[in-house]
Amino acid sequence: MTLQTSNFNPFDYMETQQEINTFLEECLADDDPNTFIEALGLLVKKHGVSDIAKATGLNRESLYKAVNGKTKPRWETIFKVMKALNFRLTTQVA
Repeated sequence: MTLQTSNFNPFDYMETQQEINTFLEECLADDDPNTFIEALGLLVKKHGVSDIAKATGLNRESLYKAVNGKTKPRWETIFKVMKALNFRLTTQVA
């Protein structure tokens, strides 16, 4: 008997924009910056890589590499992805 598994995407289980916002804020607050990048990558997959690639002007391969959590993407790339997902980063005193 072979066990079949599928990739887990937490965004598949979030019902409100507030849940998504809270999750991304918690990932951004993590000590490991890759936590946020990986979460952003999962959100990109949820919205459709082709659509986000088109909106950012990146090709699909570059977009995958930028948000896989294994590379250090440029700020410009993250900014484009956030904008394509209709998110804006804000600052506040910790």
